[in-house]
Amino acid sequence: MIRALLLALMLLGTAMPVAALTMDSYEFESEAERERFRELLAELRCLVCQNESLADSQADLAGDLREQVYEQMQQGKTNGEITEYLVARYGDFVRYRPPVTPGTYLLWFGPPVILLLGLFFAVRLLRGRTGQEQQLNEAQRRRAAELLDEDDRGDGH
Repeated sequence: MIRALLLALMLLGTAMPVAALTMDSYEFESEAERERFRELLAELRCLVCQNESLADSQADLAGDLREQVYEQMQQGKTNGEITEYLVARYGDFVRYRPPVTPGTYLLWFGPPVILLLGLFFAVRLLRGRTGQEQQLNEAQRRRAAELLDEDDRGDGH
């Protein structure tokens, strides 16, 4: 029982978030600079993991990129300059939010266009159904009137 408890505690200790380790392994002059570093790493994608930010990734390349970001911050570069440096080396894929360019129009505008088209067709479909339900031809109206008359007279079987 004690062994299992110790093993569980050891495993729990190794599950510490990488972001906490990242922040502790670098020295910053102020809390604002630390927050800037954290935000910048959250906006940049790990090129190995692809679905994790540089802040969350445990890949070696992510560690190298974190180091590059830190060094450039220490050199006084802006977030834009740091991001552009990484984009020049690794392409727009390194950004979680790529810029709006002709190559990314589908990415940026595709989902809203598809949503609007879906709403348009749903409204059209619903309007078409109610229109069809309300439109009776003359023969159907006569037949309905006959049935109602029969029922009113008490002849309905």
